[in-house]
This record gives sequence, structure tokens and C-alpha cells, in this order.
Amino acid sequence: MNSKFSNHDQVGLVSTFDELIHIGFQGPMNAICWNRNLVGDFKEIVAKLQLRENVTDIAREELLALSLTPAGAMARETILNDLQLLTDLGALPVLNLLKSYERDEELDFISTDVYSYHVDRSPIAADTFLCTYYGAASEMIPNDQVEQKVLIPEIRQKLQDLYDGPAAEFEDFLKDYSFDLHYQPKPHAHPLNLGVGHLWKLAVDHPEQQVLPCVHRAPIENDGEYRLLLIC
Repeated sequence: MNSKFSNHDQVGLVSTFDELIHIGFQGPMNAICWNRNLVGDFKEIVAKLQLRENVTDIAREELLALSLTPAGAMARETILNDLQLLTDLGALPVLNLLKSYERDEELDFISTDVYSYHVDRSPIAADTFLCTYYGAASEMIPNDQVEQKVLIPEIRQKLQDLYDGPAAEFEDFLKDYSFDLHYQPKPHAHPLNLGVGHLWKLAVDHPEQQVLPCVHRAPIENDGEYRLLLIC
């Protein structure tokens, strides 16, 4: 399969949804991509949807109510089909029209918002699915090109200064506030842009996971442009 993702050990490439679901992660591969070139006018959908909050959940009924050109209708059909495929799988996909996510600016030495490289955590065996239909696309980065922020000495010291509980419970504190989920790229790291239109399955940190969780982040949005994103 000819794709810009072909040369990345971290990425498995598939050409159907069935393969996306049934092919498992192994070794350094903790992201699987249903590589697609979507047809239709997704920009038209973005232009006709109503942004009610910075991150607005778009219901299926709202999508169906749009009056669209044939190209817009093709794009809508793709989105509805993706939502249905994931729902049939037992997932809870959400379609977001997105201006920006909330920023975490409480501490000046560590951030826990989604613009920071992070991994997802789940108490059960689950994967993260996402697809950017329009706008800036998410990024991921190989695990050997990042360092867990709570292990960086100066950050760890500042967190210890912030913490006022028993030393034996410091690691629980890091976990409770999600500090341990965030990573800093090493010098000369090479992030990978996930592109528009591809449906991704990313490995999550959970007790049964056999591979390292996928480190990823939300992009900085393009000026004056919303994102249209499926995620679950």
C-alpha cells in the first residue's frame, strides 16, 4: 500500500474497517491506520454546522438536517457510516465541531491538556479511534522519541514541591492528576501527522495492553478554521 505511513514501524496500514478492528498491535506498532482518500465536500458541512461551544458535539440528527450539495451529501454519508460502524462495534463515537480545546495553564512547568503529547488510559481493554475530516490533524510520536515528563528531574522536583502528602503516595498523586500521562519530545524527535480522512486505532494504557500506548496530541488549530473530528 503506497502511503506516507508505510515506512513507520509504529504504524500498521489496512484497507478496510474489518482489518482495522481485527488486526492487533504488536512490537513497536501501537497505531493502525485505515488509509483512505475520502471524496465529498467536508468543508461545506463545517460551514453549515453551528458552533455552540468551543467543542460542540454534533448529533446524527443535526447532520441529517443539513441541506447539502451532492458533494456535501457524499461527505455526510461517509461520516454517518463511520459513526455506525463504530457504534455497531459497541463503541461510543462522538463527532466534534471544534474551535479549540480548553488550555491547562494552572502550572507553568507542566501541562495536562490535549495539546501536550500524552497517552490515553482506560481501566478496561479499549482502543482510541479518531478521524479528522477537516482542519488541522492530530499528531503522534514514537515512544522512543519522548520522555515521560514526571521522570524529567526538574519537573519531578517541582511536582514534589507542590505535593504535600506522604512520600509513599506521591506516585498516586501523579496518576490522580494525570501528570504521568504526559510526555516531552526528545531533541530531534520526528512527530507524524495523522492526516485528514484516515481512521486511526491507537493503543491505550490499560491492564491487558501488550504494547506501549500511543503518544499523541491535538494540533494547534489553523487560524480561522474549525476542525471536524470523530473520536471515541
